[in-house]
Parts: sequence; structure tokens; C-alpha cells
Amino acid sequence: MADALTLARLPLAAAFLLVPRADWRLVILAVAAATDLLDGFLARRIGSSRFGGFIDPVADKLFMLAAFIVVAASGALAWYEIGGVLIRDLVATIAFLVTLFSGRPMAIPARLGGKAVTVAQLLTLVAFLTGSPLLRPLAWATGAIALYAIWDYSQAGRARRPVGG
Repeated sequence: MADALTLARLPLAAAFLLVPRADWRLVILAVAAATDLLDGFLARRIGSSRFGGFIDPVADKLFMLAAFIVVAASGALAWYEIGGVLIRDLVATIAFLVTLFSGRPMAIPARLGGKAVTVAQLLTLVAFLTGSPLLRPLAWATGAIALYAIWDYSQAGRARRPVGG
């Protein structure tokens, strides 16, 4: 069940790109956020699958990428502001690929900083979709939280050993 909720974010990402109206995008964002909360709850309550542990962060990052492509296309934020909002996701993706291709995959559980970035990204998207004047300050705050999360995860990664190692 948790995996099905996670997989639901993939068509939601496509829908966010294709739907032209902000009100419908707000609904899509709410559904995506709800599936993220609920799949995590179910995974903790019932247990997570190996596939779910892999696909959940992928679905999260793809949804955010799709959503911020829409923001970028609108011109509401500069490229570097969007980069700041997504920097944690970019660094996490690169770190995952490096550990995967090095043959030393590492599992680091979700941390508070990472969850805070996700909430801040969602708030930034709500500000965009509602035309809020808080859009730019939220984008900058999200970038700052993302930098903290990158630092926090790097500290946690140094303290852990590779999976199976």
C-alpha cells in the first residue's frame, strides 16, 4: 500500500507539468504532499519494502523537479533561486549515484533537516501557486534550510558505514 501511494506521485508530477491552472496545481500539490505523509506513516506502521525505500526519494525528487520546472517557466524566481530550493535534492542525487557506482551504497535514514527542506519546498510552491509576496523570501529560506540539511546529512554519512560493509 505504501509503495502504491509513493508511485502515485509520478503521474502527479506529470499532471503538475501539464495542468495549466494554478488552482488545479494546488490540488495536485496537496494530494502529492498527502501521499508523501501517508506512505511514510504506513511504511513505519506496517513496514517498508526494499523497493519503497528506493522509489520514495526518487518520486519525491521527480515531483519537486516537475513542480519547479513550472516555477522556472513562469519566471517568478531566478534560476539561482530555484537552484537553491532544489540544491539538497541535487546533492542527494549525486551522492546516491556516487555511492551506487562506487559499489558502496549507503543508507542514511531521513533526518529532521531533510524533512524541513521538504516542508519549505511545499510552502514555496504554495506561495507560487497563490501569488503570495512571500514566494521569494520562502525560496531563500528553503535554500538556507537545504544547505543546513546537506551539512547535516554529510555529518551523518561520515558516521555510517556502507551497507554490507
